[in-house]
Amino acid sequence: MAIDGRFLYWGSGSIPCWRPMIVLKEKDLKYGEKLCNFGNKEHKSEEIMKLNARGQVPTFKDGDAVINESGAICDYLEFKYPDSGTCLLPKDPLERAKVLQRTYEIANLFKAFIEGIIFYIFFTPKEQQDEEVIKKKKAAAKEELQRWEEIMKQQGSGSFIAGKNFTMADVHIFPVLAWAVRGSANLENFPALFEYYERVSKRPSVEATWPPHWKVDTDKKDFFVGI
Repeated sequence: MAIDGRFLYWGSGSIPCWRPMIVLKEKDLKYGEKLCNFGNKEHKSEEIMKLNARGQVPTFKDGDAVINESGAICDYLEFKYPDSGTCLLPKDPLERAKVLQRTYEIANLFKAFIEGIIFYIFFTPKEQQDEEVIKKKKAAAKEELQRWEEIMKQQGSGSFIAGKNFTMADVHIFPVLAWAVRGSANLENFPALFEYYERVSKRPSVEATWPPHWKVDTDKKDFFVGI
């Protein structure tokens, strides 16, 4: 049931789903929700297909409005409720540009870890997987992590991705880092990022939206061993 007209369809462990969930918590917005089981293809149900022709989650309703795509939902919530909870996009044009630059730049980290490694492991038959290809993909992911390590060093201890405040850039990067850690990437090799990860992982909006199946299956995976 929607709460104050808001309802979110989502899947556990999905980076695109996790992001708007963090935003909703940061903005102190209550909402109804339905957790979709990917294994049972519930995201392809008639209920969701009526709202999202691609059969994907997150799918979000706010009254009569239907917003699909993770980034669009995040931005919509900030634009519609700018004065509620945490301000995730600064009003100053230059400061906002800095946050947006980092937010868009995070696509490179997603590409390296998720599109580069996870998609290859999940969608390439085991007998066709090439260890040299995986090795190169891991090297690229490690190089990208180092870029973000340098960014965090420049920001200074206790800072966030785009400055002194938690912003939309943090909403976008944290779930990717969480996937990296769960996949056995050694974030301790990147001390500034590791300090950031440990601190943000304890943030109420993150703790409240932590993927439920990760709480049950706490064992780390081996996707990113060697990074």
